[in-house]
Amino acid sequence: MNHSSQPSAPIRPAFGLGIGILAVSTASIFIRYALAYAPSLVIAAYRLALATLFLSPLVIWRYRPELRALRRRDLQLALLSGFFLSLHFATWITSLEFTTVASSVVLVSTTPLWVALLSPVVLKETPSRRVLAGLGLALVGGIIIGLSDVCAWRSGGLACPSFHDLVRGRAFLGDMLALTGALMAAAYLMIGRRLRVKVSLISYIFVVYGMAAVMLIFFTILARQPLLGYPPPAYLWFVLLALIPQLIGHSSYNWALRYLPAAVVSISTLGEPVGSTILAYFFLNETPTMMKIFGAILILAGIVIASRSENQ
Repeated sequence: MNHSSQPSAPIRPAFGLGIGILAVSTASIFIRYALAYAPSLVIAAYRLALATLFLSPLVIWRYRPELRALRRRDLQLALLSGFFLSLHFATWITSLEFTTVASSVVLVSTTPLWVALLSPVVLKETPSRRVLAGLGLALVGGIIIGLSDVCAWRSGGLACPSFHDLVRGRAFLGDMLALTGALMAAAYLMIGRRLRVKVSLISYIFVVYGMAAVMLIFFTILARQPLLGYPPPAYLWFVLLALIPQLIGHSSYNWALRYLPAAVVSISTLGEPVGSTILAYFFLNETPTMMKIFGAILILAGIVIASRSENQ
């Protein structure tokens, strides 16, 4: 891959991505605590709305001229990116109501594979055989992850429910929602890659986060979930979600999109399952099973195989 045309970054992009990984890894833990007080859509709406609100003074002070000067096409793409981001959060955060942190975060981190698969249409690039091999490996891992939530080892071997019962299970629904979240994140990252080379970070994330907030509030109202009336601890978790995984974590990814291809930035999400699973072990007492660990290893190996080919 040719990086000669990439603009130079004020700091090493890898350092920025490292900060993003550390920040985003806290999201699933904060969400689990917030779920004790509020439904998932409300949590997502507050996360994006507060992040946009916190950005507003800076935007009003320094970035109003740039926002007014945005080309119509660029504004439309930024709004579309925000729409995909809203769907990403709506599906992924909802998945945490049905499945474990480890399953949800690992499945949502298949984003790099979807970036590679969608690249022929969006980026005009054809996936290599290594990308396809990585995808196959990761899908096998995904099946194992899904089965680990609904199957159990018995004396006679692995006992699983019937297919009819399987697709009705809560854990299976959570895993599918997390996988949908990965697809939405892929679209969000690829649009960001196109825009960040010509739009500043603050202007871009203000439009994207703002659009996502509006859509999530709309989804919340549609679901007839109240936006007010929650106890004080809920608002603490909302603020922490907006400040750490959103404004620090996601903004670090969006910052890096100016200097690195979307496929490379998406690889950084691979650090999130490790961080989140470790945090879940200490704070939520979630110990991953051997079956889940094996499935996670296959998914991560598949993503690494596919993503490495993008750098060759």
